[in-house]
Amino acid sequence: MANDALRVPGSLMNYAWLVAEEEQVSMNPFFVTAIAEKVSALKTEAYFSERQARGDMAGFDAWLAASPEAEPMQGDDLPGI
Repeated sequence: MANDALRVPGSLMNYAWLVAEEEQVSMNPFFVTAIAEKVSALKTEAYFSERQARGDMAGFDAWLAASPEAEPMQGDDLPGI
């Protein structure tokens, strides 16, 4: 496991301390979780961008046109709509 120093502005560090205290975790797991969440968000964004680039709107339209016209089944409706 790497042991790297972080340079964090004081105001951000103070807020991080408060949040970590509220979550009842020490600073190390707090920062590890925060970094993991950010990496996950960036990787997810890249994944969907790549998927979008491979998308075929004509193929989607054809698939949608081939879908049967049917009323929603019991329980498929959205409440309040």
